[in-house]
Amino acid sequence: MSSTTERWIVVGLGNPGEEYARTRHNVGAMVVEDLAKRHHVTFSSHRSGNRIAEFKLGSISVTLARPNSYMNTLGPQVRSLRDFYSIENSHLIALHDELDIAFSAIRIKFAGGENGHNGLKSMTASLAGPEYHRIRLGIGRPPGRQDPADFVLKNFNATERDLLPSFLDRSCDAVESLIQDGLERAKSNFNS
Repeated sequence: MSSTTERWIVVGLGNPGEEYARTRHNVGAMVVEDLAKRHHVTFSSHRSGNRIAEFKLGSISVTLARPNSYMNTLGPQVRSLRDFYSIENSHLIALHDELDIAFSAIRIKFAGGENGHNGLKSMTASLAGPEYHRIRLGIGRPPGRQDPADFVLKNFNATERDLLPSFLDRSCDAVESLIQDGLERAKSNFNS
């Protein structure tokens, strides 16, 4: 890789397997799948233990990643991919579900806590710190007394499924804005 080429890695957090593919917990993985479709690229296996797809945003190289492990153990695979490309943590973006944000709301931030999210905990431990970007994708709180752990592993309800395509599309736009326009402008445009 040329030292003049800027590269970002965009990690879609989620669990592997068809049974989890359309669950709330996998919304980050859904966004990277949609980004791949948007840019007409396909995923392939990588020696880091991730499925990756690559494209360019102008002169910027973008690697989309789907770890092949469960949420609570994906950190080492993300670290392996980061090391393969020799990039700084500041050029990593984690896309993840967020219970504390209303469904379809987007929040972009750099660093901070994991807010109980096991995928972020695994990444932070493996990357030796929280200094990476996060795009928090609102899935809302479970109704009534439903256990949040059960809620995130369920599919979206009918109303949410109707709104999901536009939510995923805006989330793809947010990723591209963060990479091309920088954190502050992306936050201004997408934090709702």
